[in-house]
Parts: sequence; structure tokens; C-alpha cells
Amino acid sequence: MPLRLAIVGPESCGKSTLAAELGAALQAQGIAAAWVPEYARQYYAARAYHVSPADILAIARGQLAAEAAAAARGARVLLCDTTVLTCRIWAQVAFGAAEPALLALDRPQDYALTLLACPDIPWQPDPLRSHPQQRDWLFGLYQQALADAGVTPLLLAGTRQARLAAAWRALQQWLPQLPNF
Repeated sequence: MPLRLAIVGPESCGKSTLAAELGAALQAQGIAAAWVPEYARQYYAARAYHVSPADILAIARGQLAAEAAAAARGARVLLCDTTVLTCRIWAQVAFGAAEPALLALDRPQDYALTLLACPDIPWQPDPLRSHPQQRDWLFGLYQQALADAGVTPLLLAGTRQARLAAAWRALQQWLPQLPNF
């Protein structure tokens, strides 16, 4: 089983950048790391951006399938650039609640380490982003959902370098052979 890292947080908080940079740094150390991108981007690349509960459930299933595929390719570390938790929060925001089938897929405790990106960096517009003024509120939803699941995340704040260094130090607990960053 690979070491699974969840990288979660509100929109435009540096999750994808962190996943890519962390993956490159691990690869440079000879560790087979796979970045599992946010499946919603692939999903909406093939269709109009219209959100329904069925879409959110399909995205959650696609995210998990992408994680399983990366694990099957032999990655030692999976850098999951979002998880089903994001789908759950998205459903709550868009529709007031997540459907039972979606809730059943949300298992934050399945990740060895959860990195929660703080909304302390500038907003970057993107066609799939829609809550520039609500990132602090969304951050609170992530904090509450993780607390409810009994998961204590590592909060990532500050510059790209500071976030990467904090994530690297946390990874050293799981991969003690990693040199200091």
C-alpha cells in the first residue's frame, strides 16, 4: 500500500502547485511518487460546467479511481490533489447537503497525512473556481469536517517554499530517509 497524502483546502490555495513540487522533490530523492490531479478538471474538460449531485458523485468516484490507478502503477507515495472530502463540501455548499452515496465514499481517515492549505495566498481566477470571497468560510468547513472525522491536518500557510518545507518535514516522519529540505 502506498503512503497516501491528502492535499485539501478551499479554491486557489496552492494545492496543485504543492502536489507537483512535492512530487518532483520526492522523485529527485528516488522515491516513486504519483501526483493524483483533481479529477473535476478532467471531468469538466469533456462536458459543460454544470453542477448536479450526480456530477459531484461521479467526480468523487473518478477521484478514487484515479487514486487506485496511481497505486496500481506502483507509486510509493500518492499525492492526492484533493479528495472526496472536497466533493462532500462542494455538495454541501451547492445543494445544502451531500447525498448518502457521496458520504459513504468520504473517508478522510484513509490518508496517512492530510495537508490543509490555508487561504492566505492571492486568488487566481479559473473557470472552475467560484468562491473568491468565501475562502475563509470554506476553510472552516474543511477544518470542521476533518475534526468530525478525527483527522488532525497539517496546516500549510505562507509562501510556496514555506508550504513545501512544512510538507517535507511532515513526510520525514513517514519516510525517515528523506534529507532535510
